[in-house]
Order: sequence, then structure tokens, then C-alpha cells
Amino acid sequence: MRRVEAVARWALPILVLAGAVGLWHGLVVWFAIPRYVLPSPFVVFAQLATDWPTLFPSLVNTLQITFGALAIAVVGGVGLAVIFAQWKWVEMSFFPIAVVFQVTPVIAVAPLITIYVESITAQLLICAWIVAFFPILSNTTLGLNSADHNLRNLFQLYGATRWQTLIFLRLPAATPYFLGGLRIAGGLSLIGAVVAEFVVGAGGRGSGLAFRIIEASSRLNMPRMFAALILISITGVVIFLVLSLISHLVLRRWHESAMAREP
Repeated sequence: MRRVEAVARWALPILVLAGAVGLWHGLVVWFAIPRYVLPSPFVVFAQLATDWPTLFPSLVNTLQITFGALAIAVVGGVGLAVIFAQWKWVEMSFFPIAVVFQVTPVIAVAPLITIYVESITAQLLICAWIVAFFPILSNTTLGLNSADHNLRNLFQLYGATRWQTLIFLRLPAATPYFLGGLRIAGGLSLIGAVVAEFVVGAGGRGSGLAFRIIEASSRLNMPRMFAALILISITGVVIFLVLSLISHLVLRRWHESAMAREP
């Protein structure tokens, strides 16, 4: 039974996706929709293969911004969460400011960033970081504050210092929360990178996939637009799967959410 469920877990989404692609192609053929309105999926995949020398460097540029912003978000989010956990008054003072960053749309902040920051790469990184930062900070802070109070009292009883309690109790307790935030932030950093490219309008040799979409839109090259969108979607799915695999490998031996159980 478990083997059937394991196969179904992968087979069902693939079947649904194949059905959606077949429906898309059928609608284009049945209604004779011209390719400049809605291209067939086979035309899009052919365009993707043809434009690969152009789209691949743009994909690499978008990935550099995505992973750069995610790395900064991880370092900043975890570091700030640790400070919040150690000094409660710092959390009370600065956590509302982090919420302000989260609820303010990056599109509204981007014009200010383009004025005050000269480097286009730095502009893109800041915009993507704003989107990816809060889930890691919020989840890690929640995890650090969720350590078992009985164990914290036990550490205190045995004379453990604040940093010993952090390293041996609170950080392990926060790991599942951090990994959950990391999975959310991975997708958000890609979204932030694409939105930042739209807003900043970076073009030329360092352009990302968003610029290719804008360029294709201005030329009514719909197959290239769909090809770039498919690349972004596939990249987002791959990032989520990789981060989910990392989370599973880290948690599978000791945490309830990832441990295998007998039927």
C-alpha cells in the first residue's frame, strides 16, 4: 500500500500536468487560435529550444540574484532571530520594523532603492532580499521561542549559560521552523528577483528572464514569453523540491514531521 502511495505521489501530478498541456493544445487547435494570441505548447517548447542560447544566460542571471538574496536573507534572518531570542527588548523594539518591511510592497519601495543605490546588482539584491527575509526571521524567532520551558528550566538549574542554552537547546528546537521558513523564502526570493528585474528594468548582458519577457512582449513574440514563463515556473519548482529534500534529510531521523512510520 505504501509503495502504491509513493508511486501515486509522483504519478498523479505528472498525469494532471500532461492533461493540462493536452487541453491547452486541444483548445488552440480546436479554436484555431493564432500563435501571436496563444501559441500551442509544442510551439512554446520548440521556441524554448531555439532560444535556449538567449534564455539560458538570462536564467543564470536571475538565479544569481535569487540565491544571492536568499543567502543574505538566511544570514540576516537567522542572525537577527538569535539576537531577538537573547535580548527580548531588542525583539520588542525591532520586530515591528521587520513587519513593516514585509507588508510594504516591493514595487512601492523599488523606486526609492533605485534613487539611493547606484549599482543595479545591489538594487536587484535588495528588492529580492526584502521579499525573502521575513519568513526566515519570523519562523526562526518562533522556533527559538518554542523550546520546551521545562528543559530550559533544567538547563538553568544545572547552571548553563545563555549561549549554552542557545546552542544545545534552542537552536535544535528552531531547526524545523527555520527549514519551513527556508522553503517559503526560496520561492519568494525567485519571485522577488523577477519582480525586481521588472521594476529596475535591468537590460543588456546582465539581464534576467523578466527582461526577456518584456522584450518579447514589445515584439509580440508570444512563444518566447511563454518559454521564459515556463523556465521561471520550472526553476521555482526545482528550488522548492531541493529545499524540501534538504529539510527531509535533516529532519528524517529525529523530528515527528519527517520520520517514517509503520502503517
